Amino acid sequence: MRLDKWLWAARFYKTRSLATDEIGKGRISVNTQSAKPSRDVRVGDHIELRQGPLVRCVVVMGLSESRGPAPVAQALYAETEESIAAREKAARERRESPEPALAIDQGRPTKRDRRQLSDWNRWSASIDGE
Repeated sequence: MRLDKWLWAARFYKTRSLATDEIGKGRISVNTQSAKPSRDVRVGDHIELRQGPLVRCVVVMGLSESRGPAPVAQALYAETEESIAAREKAARERRESPEPALAIDQGRPTKRDRRQLSDWNRWSASIDGE
């Protein structure tokens, strides 16, 4: 079975073309080798795929020509223990890290602030030019 079709059937990607694009970008490897969309996938193969900052390692447990419901798709693969632990650690770090928007003391400059900034820039530029 084709790799792109299996990734689509296992619900890692919404469409086969998205799966093909990710394979083309080199974000998916089969048995530690870079893959092509037409590569044959067999039961027992180890697939490593990057989805954003997350790296998932799965073992192929079954093959399916069609995309079915999520419980059926989850039966097609088994995620490795290391991959599960890394995914949970990343989720915990994201939850515990501070929200970047809270670090901003003030929002966007008002008209008054903008005028003061442009006035300051105009005067400071003329001093540097002389």
